[in-house]
Amino acid sequence: MDLINQNLLTILILLPVIGAVLTLAHQTFWKQESQLKWVTLGFTVLNFLLSLALFSKSAVAGASGFFFEQNVPWIRAINTNYHVGVDGLSFWLVILTTFVMPIAVISSWNAVAKRATAFYIFLLLLESAMIGVFVSLDLLVFYLFFEASLVPMFFLIGIWGGDNRIYAAVKFFIFTALGSLLMLVAIIALYYIHADATGVGTFDFVTLMNTMKLGQLSFSGPLANAGTLLFMAFALAFAIKVPLFPFHTWLPDAHTEAPTAGSVILAAILLKMGTYGLMRFNFALFPDQSREWAWLFIILAIIGIIYGALVAMVQPDMKRLVAYSSVAHMGFVVLGMFSFTESGMQGALFTMLSHGVTTGALFILVGFIYERRHTRAISEFGGLANPMPTYATLFVITTMASIGLPFLNGFVGEFLIMIGMFGSHALSVTASVNWNYVATMFAGTGVIFAAVYLLWMVQRIFFGKITHEKNRSLADLNWREIGLMIPLLALMVYMGVFPKPFLKRSEMAIRALQERVMGQAGGVIDHAGAPPTTLVVPKAEK
Repeated sequence: MDLINQNLLTILILLPVIGAVLTLAHQTFWKQESQLKWVTLGFTVLNFLLSLALFSKSAVAGASGFFFEQNVPWIRAINTNYHVGVDGLSFWLVILTTFVMPIAVISSWNAVAKRATAFYIFLLLLESAMIGVFVSLDLLVFYLFFEASLVPMFFLIGIWGGDNRIYAAVKFFIFTALGSLLMLVAIIALYYIHADATGVGTFDFVTLMNTMKLGQLSFSGPLANAGTLLFMAFALAFAIKVPLFPFHTWLPDAHTEAPTAGSVILAAILLKMGTYGLMRFNFALFPDQSREWAWLFIILAIIGIIYGALVAMVQPDMKRLVAYSSVAHMGFVVLGMFSFTESGMQGALFTMLSHGVTTGALFILVGFIYERRHTRAISEFGGLANPMPTYATLFVITTMASIGLPFLNGFVGEFLIMIGMFGSHALSVTASVNWNYVATMFAGTGVIFAAVYLLWMVQRIFFGKITHEKNRSLADLNWREIGLMIPLLALMVYMGVFPKPFLKRSEMAIRALQERVMGQAGGVIDHAGAPPTTLVVPKAEK
């Protein structure tokens, strides 16, 4: 057991790779393609069960504050290590990844008719890369996993996608690759800046943080401009991944053309790599620049919330409508992050999780109807509640969760974000106007718009008269499909009624991150005159 705990994160990364190799071997020697989904499902379920060991109460945080930490020299010539670990910020994202992957496999149970071997191999490799992103504590290793996640998704869209799959896959690749290239340049620059400051170059995130806390490295004063450039390079890469307006245009195309499993993973996990990166690296490494440019990200987040909602209203395709809803929801996440309040940042992290569950479920439900009718056009449906009452019930519940109905998961995160932004000091306050209040008000309109476009979609699809005769004979959900939805629905309710376990797990990490951003300048935390737990927050302008 100790051996597993010591190498748990490495096992979680490598097990899907082993599964991919065995999947290839199984097909090569036994040539029984029908069994591949069982092999893939087995490895994803096993990885999920192993990830539950992260809940172990015997786990002890290292000096760096990370659990299950492993730091092994890798390329000594450039002083880079295989350094992994989890804290409250990455814990739930790792769990979300391992939880969603078996669901993604089952959602494609009967949908993959060609090149099934490659399909399941790419799913497993994608899981490995995504886990690697969330646990990497070396910037170079993080970059490699970040880029590695791009390749399997590119092929999943490009091979098993819809009619415009090549266009969508290439667009997805170009957008994310260009952003990542800028991040790589920034990572290399950080290496040499650290070498100039200390005599030793490093890619290690923990080492960089310790150097900054000791006052040996600071991106204020002479290095303020360099810090701004590095902040923007990281931020652009992550903003494209989120995606934040105006870098969102690749997402609707990718979602629309991707197979169901691809859409589920893209919505549930891949988008979170962007918001996670902003919180982990931008906030921690560049606190001064994060405060300085918060206004820009808040404005873009609000535009994304409103724009995503308005465009979703006019979408004729169910999948494309849900895709634009993701633009709006991720706008809320960015808004909460840049509020720099504990409530807002907790709400942002909680919304990442709830969006992964709820929007992933919506894409699965859209996939169910597509398998039956081979169309996602809203105009092709109407009155489906009669022939498919179970499907209609599950769809309505999931929609309510996405809207943010109280006692469902979507409400908690958005409520915390609104509270956090309302009490924020991220924007200026004058005698005539508090811009934090204004930002909260505009963001709140997104909640209303979400109710409009989602309820309108539900009304057109499920209620009224049956408009097409083909819909009269549609079969309701089978037991496999119902079983696939049950854990997602259970989480929607549980997270909405009992959010405390989720918020408690991330509490300390969020407080530490908030203190880093708001309570320090130039890399030195100032506790003068304040109790150890009190955050030093700039006073509002009078």
